Amino acid sequence: MSRDGPDRGSASIWLLACCALLLAVAYAGTVRAAAVVVRHRAESTADLAALAAAGQIGVSEGVCAAAARIAAANGAIVRRCQPALAPGGRSGSVTVRLAMRLRLPVVGSSEVVASARAGRDAVVP
Repeated sequence: MSRDGPDRGSASIWLLACCALLLAVAYAGTVRAAAVVVRHRAESTADLAALAAAGQIGVSEGVCAAAARIAAANGAIVRRCQPALAPGGRSGSVTVRLAMRLRLPVVGSSEVVASARAGRDAVVP
């Protein structure tokens, strides 16, 4: 059995191909995981911004300003803030829609959009 046949060195080619495939799969998994983390972060930021805005209903006129402060502190931009106040102005709900930038190497950047709604009930004495 001679080792100088036509297949000499083919194992190293197969090893390199398998390693390249493994790296490609690992990179794809990492990119997907990063995208999921940013999406969850955007959803949490939208929830928190909506709660902050709802907390200002009946207290101050800066309902959407509170949402914008929370969003900016978490790296997002408020795209829409829509308060729906009750006739007395002491209760209502707020819908917040925000965007967060996702930057991935090689793939590029994208915008993740999330929305949330929170409300405040009128206090009955």
